[in-house]
Amino acid sequence: MENPEMQITPMPRIGDKAPEFKAVTTQGPINFPEDYKGSWVILFSHPADFTPVCTSEFITFATLEDKFAQANCKLVGLSVDGLYSHIAWLRTIKEKIEYKGMKDVEVKFPLIEDITMDVAKKYGMIQPGESNTKAVRAVFYIDPKGIIRAIIYYPLSTGRNFDELYRALIAMQTADAFSVATPADWQPGDDVIVPPAGSCGVAKDRMEGKEQLKCYDWFFCTKPIDKETVLNTILKK
Repeated sequence: MENPEMQITPMPRIGDKAPEFKAVTTQGPINFPEDYKGSWVILFSHPADFTPVCTSEFITFATLEDKFAQANCKLVGLSVDGLYSHIAWLRTIKEKIEYKGMKDVEVKFPLIEDITMDVAKKYGMIQPGESNTKAVRAVFYIDPKGIIRAIIYYPLSTGRNFDELYRALIAMQTADAFSVATPADWQPGDDVIVPPAGSCGVAKDRMEGKEQLKCYDWFFCTKPIDKETVLNTILKK
């Protein structure tokens, strides 16, 4: 008979409601995702405090916090360390660490204490093949309705690409706002994909001639949306 202690909580999937939890953080208690209704959230985990890759990531996230906020996105971090470890580490980052010209960086977004690993297990952040005692570098995008929209995992040894984390957020918001899809390597200002409507002729009819639709075949139609339109729609001024 399987040992209940060895059972693994199923990982949440894209389209699922974000698992709920209450936690203590460096910015006070939170009730997740209830406290974040109406905003996008990036919930991300790191393996441990006082480690170099994690330090470089937190400096970068903290420096970019206002940029994410302009896109209606809040940041929430997590590791399986305790609150006092978090506080000491963040103080050290501000007082002693410089990375790529970023220094005197204050981390203002909440960092969750998860010494019981309860939250990490709910979100599948503990990957036994990688480590039984540390969370991998997981990234969960949660939309304003509390639905998981994207999940990205990195191993312990690899720092995240923050240009891509931001690009993915803007791409999902663009898809929602304009009812389109975004192609490979899309950036604001690039053409977007118009979902197939059975044939290019049908797609063109549906667009009523108001869009500059270009169809290569029945399943592949694109249209331009200029960068200013995308950013004015998404970003808070």
